[in-house]
Amino acid sequence: MGRKSHPVRLPAALTTAAVLLLAAACGSPGTAGSGTGGGTEPIKVGLVYSKSGPLASYGKQYIEGFQAGLDYATNGSKKIGDRTVEVTEVDDAGDPAKAVSAAKDLIGKGYKILAGSTSSGVATQVAPIAEQNKVLFVSGPAATDAVTGAGTYTFRSGRQTAQDINTAAAFIGDVQGKKVVVFAQDSAFGQANVAGVQAVLGAKGGKVEPLLVPASATDFTPFATQAKEAKADLLFVAWAGTTAQAMWTALGQQGVFDATTVVTGLDITATWPAYGPVADKVNFLSHYFADAAGTDVEKAMTERVTKAGGAVDLFTGDGFTAAQMIVHAAEKGDDPDAMVKSLAGWSFDGVKGAMTVRAEDHALLQPMFQAKLTGGATPTAEVVKKLDADAVAPAAAAQK
Repeated sequence: MGRKSHPVRLPAALTTAAVLLLAAACGSPGTAGSGTGGGTEPIKVGLVYSKSGPLASYGKQYIEGFQAGLDYATNGSKKIGDRTVEVTEVDDAGDPAKAVSAAKDLIGKGYKILAGSTSSGVATQVAPIAEQNKVLFVSGPAATDAVTGAGTYTFRSGRQTAQDINTAAAFIGDVQGKKVVVFAQDSAFGQANVAGVQAVLGAKGGKVEPLLVPASATDFTPFATQAKEAKADLLFVAWAGTTAQAMWTALGQQGVFDATTVVTGLDITATWPAYGPVADKVNFLSHYFADAAGTDVEKAMTERVTKAGGAVDLFTGDGFTAAQMIVHAAEKGDDPDAMVKSLAGWSFDGVKGAMTVRAEDHALLQPMFQAKLTGGATPTAEVVKKLDADAVAPAAAAQK
């Protein structure tokens, strides 16, 4: 899957919860509130994210989206009432230890709002710090399901891996009794994907089997042959690193695409050429890509990002959404408990469409996309289907 924090858990009964949550505290994005409490002192927001390191490209998208979202949510004023929103950026380089140190430093300086967390490893370490110190934490692109239900003060502005997997499963409909093979490297990343698919689709009655490839492998023909012979209903590919193009080529040469439905996650635009001649044969689950949603909020984000010299990509919306959430929360003043109360159950119009913060565990319920690539050497993405939030919602997590 070419990422680092992609795919894992599952939807439960949402009908009653969804009705209650959609009726709760509908927001009005683009309208800054009074920002009661704190007088005219700045509202301090600490963004701890990957400005450098292996996920720097994700971090760049996030910060560009955040800046656009802050402009949008405050009507260009960067103020909530009479209070200026003062943003401090700290680079964690994807290192959890650096992120924890930065979070503690910001909290020590009086910051009540933290956001960022490009990496899942970072998010799971910062969340407990936020809980211990009772400050609002809005995690970013980090996909791990562990962020959902991580605590009273922890929220997320992106999707989680269970939503990825549910989107993949939608390509084959009801998974009950169907065979799902997870094709991945034999690494922590690959094994996490196997566990995630097992947790989500196994719970739905799918027969999940791993097909793990040694991380050192350079010849993928025998593994592609095994994938074809597995006769799976769904081949879920989770791949990271420089061998991706060779792996996809092998799957194509061995006829895997003619034998089963192959699904993987659509990563950032720069990775699309790696699919080579099989690009149009792969089914993609997609969190987001530029122009996927067709919403007014998306247009507003795109205008702002491009005007600032950036380009909309996979995680731009996560930053934009974080800013929307933070502005909404900060309208309640400096009390993190009031901020939490304002976000839990909040429904609002986001980049991708209707979004809801599930009150019970702070999952961000949101639409997802099925997509395809076309165009050969320089492929472009097209939406095959937009899935409603309830169709891909993760199972409720137990709040810690």
